[in-house]
Amino acid sequence: MTDTTRFTTPFTRRTTADEVIAGVDLGGRRAIVTGGASGIGVETARALASAGAEVTLAVRDLDAGRRTAAEIAARTGNDGVRAARLELTDPASLEAFVAAWQGPLHMLVNNAGIMALPELHRTREGWELQFATNHLGHFALALGLHGALAAAGGARVVAVSSSAHLRSPVVFDDLHFERRPYEAWSAYGQAKTANVLFAVEADRRWADDGITANALMPGGIRTNLQRHQTGPEAQAIFDTYPWKTVEQGAATSVLLAASPLLEGIGGRYFEDAAEARPAAPAGSGGLDKAAGEAGVAAHALDPEAAARLWEVSTALLDTRAA
Repeated sequence: MTDTTRFTTPFTRRTTADEVIAGVDLGGRRAIVTGGASGIGVETARALASAGAEVTLAVRDLDAGRRTAAEIAARTGNDGVRAARLELTDPASLEAFVAAWQGPLHMLVNNAGIMALPELHRTREGWELQFATNHLGHFALALGLHGALAAAGGARVVAVSSSAHLRSPVVFDDLHFERRPYEAWSAYGQAKTANVLFAVEADRRWADDGITANALMPGGIRTNLQRHQTGPEAQAIFDTYPWKTVEQGAATSVLLAASPLLEGIGGRYFEDAAEARPAAPAGSGGLDKAAGEAGVAAHALDPEAAARLWEVSTALLDTRAA
């Protein structure tokens, strides 16, 4: 990827989701937004609903999801907003969610996530929790909904990643920190790299089904995602970070999910409503991080790593199913 082939839009890091969706008619289209009851998930769902889409909020807390769905419906005048329970680390919950879905799916926004848990947590399978939640859960969801996406004709899958992917590739030899010391940001970074690699491989594998997939960095937005970062070091960073509003943070998700500008564009990583530039080597000064621009690491777009991750993830899910 070079700047001569880089995909750009008229939008900027200050663009809001409403500005991205202005003039777009999503009537007759259906969307799922995971984590749609908090943070930028709410704004992503609201923007899609405001353009006429039928939106399902896939949420852990069904009561909170139903309240949020009702609020979005009241604000947008769209009564096609609902909530459904989804626990990304629970195979029974995933199976029930997929089984309940009927008809085509035009937009799948894999937005939910957890960040930089200070201590190592594992699922009952022994999987590191951030990798299991942020990547494997969404991977299983997308696989389960593949038929619905294919039936839509021109469906889009959106993977919400992070600039934290720069912190770690996917460490295939020790995905779940069984031999290496656990480090919160490395674990989060690995999971966010996995989100990008998923989009790269999904776009390649599902192209014949008319499905495109892209990943994105929404930017820094103050939400409960940062709830585990409470120390003085984190606070010092927070005090100087170029935060976005929730409305700005949801803009790139909405762009990838619904803008006509992205027709046929897939397998890429976006930030600030444009395809990201390659990240600069460590120690070289980098991109304009003061403006929030971080770039994309080569390890996140590596097609061989993307294909390997797909196979490894499928094998892990098969083991659980067995």
